[in-house]
Amino acid sequence: MMKYKFTNNLGLKIMALVFAAFLWLIVVNIDDPVESATFRNIPVTVQNTEIVTNEGKVYRILDDTQSVSVIVRAKRSVLSKLSSSSIVATADMSQMQIESLVPITATLPGYDGRYTAEATPNNLKVKIEDQTKNAIPLTVSVSGTPRDGYVVGEMTTNPEKITVRGSESLVSSIDKAVAKVDVSGLSKTSVLQAELVYYDGNGNVVDKTQLSDNLGDEGVTVNVQILNTKDVGLEFGVSGEPKEGYIFSSITSEPEKVQVCGTAEALAEVDILEIPASEVDISGVSEKQEITVDILPYLPDGIQLVDETANNVVVTVTIEPEGARTIELPVEAVRVNNLQDNLKVSFDSQTDIELQFKGPQEALSTLDVRNAASIDLKAYTKPGEYEVPVNVEVPSGITLTKKLTVKVTLTEKTDSTEAEDE
Repeated sequence: MMKYKFTNNLGLKIMALVFAAFLWLIVVNIDDPVESATFRNIPVTVQNTEIVTNEGKVYRILDDTQSVSVIVRAKRSVLSKLSSSSIVATADMSQMQIESLVPITATLPGYDGRYTAEATPNNLKVKIEDQTKNAIPLTVSVSGTPRDGYVVGEMTTNPEKITVRGSESLVSSIDKAVAKVDVSGLSKTSVLQAELVYYDGNGNVVDKTQLSDNLGDEGVTVNVQILNTKDVGLEFGVSGEPKEGYIFSSITSEPEKVQVCGTAEALAEVDILEIPASEVDISGVSEKQEITVDILPYLPDGIQLVDETANNVVVTVTIEPEGARTIELPVEAVRVNNLQDNLKVSFDSQTDIELQFKGPQEALSTLDVRNAASIDLKAYTKPGEYEVPVNVEVPSGITLTKKLTVKVTLTEKTDSTEAEDE
């Protein structure tokens, strides 16, 4: 019997060992293969900034390179444990090249030697500039609406202006500094924390992450005054005398009321806004006149218009010959008589009808025709459109100078309209 020797078939044994190792590598990689994954929006931390700031300069990050995507290559078991917060991206100012490019390094603390990582872009682009500052007044921008019955009054910011520091090009690009507040649902004067936003001359938002200011931890607050609202009637006087043989008949305004705002105490003192007669001069006038009156100068102290553009009111003055009077009556005020049970009526026009009367001036001045106009639909038995005469009852001695008609539409009643009528 031959004694066994280790060196017997040595070549085969080595081949078997190599094959086994190779097979083990295949099995391991199949079970836990090396893969790659991309993690986005990783913030870049800038290191050794004193290299720039010690020389009285500041750096400005360009082309949105302050955040990067990082491609990590590692085994699947490692990648499964990673998130964006696992990755640290740094740019060391001491490694800056050609005074504008700083290499970005991506690392995974705690996973040394078990990965490779590459940032995209791989350089932080910076611009070195002189540092400057500028004092900018603050303005207020409001979003939302207060509770019904209230409006926003005066608003003041604290502080009134802000000192901004940064690179010359970035600071000089700021056109305005805005304190933004939301007043939704407010019903009393309040102090609100504001969001500070910088805008350039084109209305674009300026990146404030590369700027500093003098606000500290308190930030910007806005004192928002909340005022009550009230509808107030307008009362106009008339000055002068119309042309001989003519008389002043009536005066109306559009609008008849305006909405004003103020404190509850101030609003309690006003129900009617009286406009002096000097604003409406009818001297020598012989026909209807329309006059635009600015009511703003006649608002009491502490009272203002809710709509600042509603200060111009159109005043209509009716001037007529003596012994004549024209009255405008809403078409809806015309009574309907003898409507067939199976029909319903609607007026074609929603405009006023104009009634012209003659008679003694004393009787005309007290004439009231609010319930005097009617139409008789007894003869109209079928659906259709009709011009129907208007009957007007007037006192003795007064005559209607012009007969009028109104256009009506008659339609068949349906089950739903019958139910509504009931």
